[in-house]
Amino acid sequence: MSDLFEGPALMHNLPINNINHLPFNMFDGSSFPQPLEEDIFELWLEKGRESKIGYHYLLVVWDAFDEVYLPVYAEKRETMHEYEPYQSSTGRESLVAAYNLYSESRVG
Repeated sequence: MSDLFEGPALMHNLPINNINHLPFNMFDGSSFPQPLEEDIFELWLEKGRESKIGYHYLLVVWDAFDEVYLPVYAEKRETMHEYEPYQSSTGRESLVAAYNLYSESRVG
């Protein structure tokens, strides 16, 4: 069995153990305002889990004025309903995605 990854790394002819060094962006597409580096996203997850406040969710919020993503931590899932979805937002801040901090699964 080859140790080459069958996908993007193959184009660069990199062994699979170098796959973590490839830049990866989340929200990279026309449906999103701009890409978000996965390293930043992972840092946000870690900070939320390490908080002394019992956060359970990470909301990825787009600030249209400053043109940046913001991490918003929430104890309750319902908090995401305080933001308009990015695709239909008319305000400054909009929800791009929501994740469970512990399972890392997308919940919104």
